[in-house]
Amino acid sequence: MSNLYEMLNRIKKRPAMYLGKNSIFSLQAFLAGYNGAKREIGLSPTEQEQEFEYFLNWIRKRFKVETNQSWASIILFYSADENKALDTFFELFDEFLAQRKNLELEKQV
Repeated sequence: MSNLYEMLNRIKKRPAMYLGKNSIFSLQAFLAGYNGAKREIGLSPTEQEQEFEYFLNWIRKRFKVETNQSWASIILFYSADENKALDTFFELFDEFLAQRKNLELEKQV
């Protein structure tokens, strides 16, 4: 996979294939492993991976919570179960990307 967002899009389409089960915590563990493996072999974070680091703070603001919980835990708290939380993650991530894109467009004006 060429980039983080492409990988997330593939996971969105077939989560069980990549995660083993439809679970927000499986996604969180997958991404932690992905990032850890890249660090281990000395690869610097890409622009997308750096942008994704803002997702946690965006989630905290989105849900108006001040906590040290992970983005996965926050999303799960507001979801019926881990499966629904995974679906919600992808909805929220699309919203996050759209807002980031809008901010970039505003900077260009």
